[in-house]
Amino acid sequence: MVNGCQVQDSGQGVADTAEIVFITTPDDAIAEVARQLRWHSGQSVVHCSGAESLDILAPAVEASALAGAFHPLQTLASIEHAIENIPGSSFALEAEEPLLGTLKDMVNALQGWWLVLRPGDKVLYHAAAVLACNYLVTLVKLATDLWQTFGVDSRETVRALLPLLQGTVNNLASVGLPNCLTGPIARGDVGTIRKHMDAMQSRYPELLPTYRELGRQTIPIAVAKGRIDERKAGEMATLFGQN
Repeated sequence: MVNGCQVQDSGQGVADTAEIVFITTPDDAIAEVARQLRWHSGQSVVHCSGAESLDILAPAVEASALAGAFHPLQTLASIEHAIENIPGSSFALEAEEPLLGTLKDMVNALQGWWLVLRPGDKVLYHAAAVLACNYLVTLVKLATDLWQTFGVDSRETVRALLPLLQGTVNNLASVGLPNCLTGPIARGDVGTIRKHMDAMQSRYPELLPTYRELGRQTIPIAVAKGRIDERKAGEMATLFGQN
């Protein structure tokens, strides 16, 4: 039970009563919710989309309400995981003062840290989050597919790979980019890479284009680390570019 809590049976009831309203629907529904409800001066309306800017809250702004965006840069698979993962997370904010200061205070209360984005930054910010989070899941799925070619099921594969993934995250945190990069590209092991590609071509050819492109994108990281020279980088780039 929350002291002083008022129960409302409609979205409009919330909009009429609350000083700050958070719209936490799926992204595609935010603009519709903002259009459907009546807003008023002195009120703040905040959405939690990672990709949308403040323009979708135009109906609230037209009613003289303040508009803001408050996006936790975190994967929230369940309420329990959200409570566990939120402390220490980053939050992307968009708003003008005084609402911006209020959102910063909320982040501080959640033990996170904030960054303020410009309107044009939001989509690429969110695309970066998808690359780092969602596509990591995809990469692990592809790895489990490879292990299934020699008879290990996906559950066992994930259990085997988790310490490696956790070690990689630890290296990112402790030594950072580019020094955390390990593996054959970081060492310039062209022969090992060629063996990978030959085996994939034979047993899992549909994965080979993804492996090539990821390899090409990894070469500059290896060069920046300083373990390979431009000649070796060119040799690997040629290998990844072969059909």
